[in-house]
Amino acid sequence: MRGGGAAAATVVFLQFLIWALTLPSCFGGNVTYDHRGLVIGGKRRVLVSGSIHYMRSTPQMWPDLIQKSKDGGLDVIQTFVFWNLHEPVRGQYDFEGRKDLVKFVKLAGEAGLFVHLRIGPYACAEWNYGGFPLWLHFIPGIVFRTDNEPFKAEMRRFTAKIVNMMKQENLYASQGGPIILSQIENEYGNVDSAYGEGAKTYITWAAAMATALDTGVPWVMCQQSDAPNPIINTCNGFYCDQFTPNSDNKPKMWTENWSGWFSSFGDPVPYRPAEDIAFSTARFYQLGGMFLNYYMYHGGTNFGRTSGGPFITTSYDYDAPIDEYGLLRQPKWGHLKDVHKAIKLCEGALVATNPETTSLGSNLEATVYKTVSGLCAAFLANVDSQSEATLNFNRNSYHLPAWSVSILPDCKTVVLNTAKINSLATISEFVHQPSIDDSTAADAFLSGWSWIHEPIGISSDSAFTKLGLLEQINTTADQSDYLCIETEGDEPFMQDGSQTVLHADSLGHALYVFLNEELAGSTKGRNSEPKVSMDVPISLIHGRNKIDLLSLTGDYRALSIQNYGAYFDKKGAGVTGPVQLKGLRNGSTVDLSSQQWTYQPTFPKDQPLVWYKTTFDAPTGSSPVALDFTGMGKGQAWINGQSIGRYWPKYTAPDSGCTNSCNYRGSFSPSKLHLVAIMFPFVLQASENVLVLFEEMGGDPEQISLATRETGSICSHILETHPMEVDMWTTDEETRTRAGPTLSLNCPFPNQVISEIKFASFGTPHGTCGSFSHGRCSSEKALSIVQKVIVLTDSVDSI
Repeated sequence: MRGGGAAAATVVFLQFLIWALTLPSCFGGNVTYDHRGLVIGGKRRVLVSGSIHYMRSTPQMWPDLIQKSKDGGLDVIQTFVFWNLHEPVRGQYDFEGRKDLVKFVKLAGEAGLFVHLRIGPYACAEWNYGGFPLWLHFIPGIVFRTDNEPFKAEMRRFTAKIVNMMKQENLYASQGGPIILSQIENEYGNVDSAYGEGAKTYITWAAAMATALDTGVPWVMCQQSDAPNPIINTCNGFYCDQFTPNSDNKPKMWTENWSGWFSSFGDPVPYRPAEDIAFSTARFYQLGGMFLNYYMYHGGTNFGRTSGGPFITTSYDYDAPIDEYGLLRQPKWGHLKDVHKAIKLCEGALVATNPETTSLGSNLEATVYKTVSGLCAAFLANVDSQSEATLNFNRNSYHLPAWSVSILPDCKTVVLNTAKINSLATISEFVHQPSIDDSTAADAFLSGWSWIHEPIGISSDSAFTKLGLLEQINTTADQSDYLCIETEGDEPFMQDGSQTVLHADSLGHALYVFLNEELAGSTKGRNSEPKVSMDVPISLIHGRNKIDLLSLTGDYRALSIQNYGAYFDKKGAGVTGPVQLKGLRNGSTVDLSSQQWTYQPTFPKDQPLVWYKTTFDAPTGSSPVALDFTGMGKGQAWINGQSIGRYWPKYTAPDSGCTNSCNYRGSFSPSKLHLVAIMFPFVLQASENVLVLFEEMGGDPEQISLATRETGSICSHILETHPMEVDMWTTDEETRTRAGPTLSLNCPFPNQVISEIKFASFGTPHGTCGSFSHGRCSSEKALSIVQKVIVLTDSVDSI
């Protein structure tokens, strides 16, 4: 659909997503590097990569995720290897199921993609304890991430274990496999100053240890400006176009272009506009970048107790191009796909020469890659966050929106501008399902609940008594989120029947107070301040009084143990005191911190500390399935014996922030936010699935429901000023003029038909996908014309 004037065309209709596979491709040849990129099998490459953490999805999802990554224009899949996932007990390894690293790497290779293996073994990655196993903490004399012999011995042993596994399967490129890069350590440069002289010797040792493993591929260290040769130092961040490697012989590489941000309980969920991440990507390649990785390309789920922190949610969606459920997030996925195609049209020039950048005015730049053989590619950038601009380049005039880059593969014709999206947009939604039997009433799902109360206080033979208050992580060894501590009063001040206040301080992250087995009060920390302090009014009874404190950890600095920062392993959790009784009958304050306390690590409609159990059947169809925990407070969930993670729907985000209509212009930060529901993805059997909940705060399980993740409407919004589709780009001016901008819509399933046209406009429509409205200029015939086309064809590729 085309026409004159400042016109736009918009169409919306229903569609679903598709599974696709490609034939495997072969690899081979050594991998080296120079200042202009990685050299694979003797050929210099411009590479686009994306992070998919195999353990944050299921093996059933891996082939589809990898294929969608390839379809999106990726060359490389990047993944961390989490030490505590694979060696939870020293010397006992687990590489089964979601932990099958070898299978994941092979699947990527079979799809024709390279792999970047980030062994670390420190990872951060919002993963519990930064990926370190907690048993490491108890090795005598150990100090993490510094020149410490016990730590280095363990780090060397695990790194060698992973490298040797890869070698045994011939997975390095030097062996004909897909792995072209490895990483040692992670973002150490952000904290190394805290380690003093030991930091430098540690980094030198780590580099030498890694290269001695003889993988035949380069190693990188991200955020490490003093990375020793031959280690490549790389950049992490929202923008890395200004990054410079520490040697003229090393390529400019970006290991983490943050596609969004992690989400924390109680905070809104970050949203990064497609235009902004496209801008950052184009700017990086414009200014000499040769390897870029999106962190994350598919974020996935923090199953079980794996989330680290602060207060990191079970969802690790990250606003990535492929969402937590494996569905394409449009227009982000499609727009980045177009960016990748545009960059690859320039690859011949990019790998052959150095860039030359010229200022064309305030916040305006032109960068040219030109070879003696006649290849020429150019990037035009407007880095002003407010004002659009028109600039002259090579005797031609070009219009650039604010905060945008135009890519010219022939130094003449714009193939793409990062602020102009040709890709369609999708609206995905949760559709609540009653059960596999469609005739079953919605309120019958999960109606057969059974329950049992968790005993208040000490009830286990494994409990023990100590004088004073113990730090929680050392006490539980991270085998549980919960630690119950109890003291009983024989002293007169505990028996006088007075009104008093119990004061308790905790390093985090949530705390419940019980007096004589009745809940007296509770409190919780936040992402910004995980420590908690509370004063609870209580009434002591005449006679013996029993005080129980239930301390909770479970998600990053709070709710789970810390995973980032200098000496993060030394930071504790739990009730470390003081615990006091204030305002006794005689006006005194008594410190209970040094009393005898009994300790018990525990696994604990509208009552706290209740276990719930029910069974349910899976809904029909192949759509991703989620649980909606509306009505519940806070706790953990298991399906068929597998922990699917923590829930906390009562800790809601403030009603603020922005949505996908946010202005993309200007530097991004995680404060650009939107809100999402509390939903967990998981894999079900057809019937008799067993759901077990441990509810800490109190909730109504009858409000829980099943939902499927469906792609409902899709939209496209094209202006007359948009470039033609990247796939149609040509250097022939006559063909370009004849083609012009094209509005494209397509159904991914071969047997799919369009059911409804909700909106169509040719003119000046307003709004965003799902909320379009007609502007002052609008053709009355647009909707009927589109409906006629749909009726005739039952599907549309382009109009």
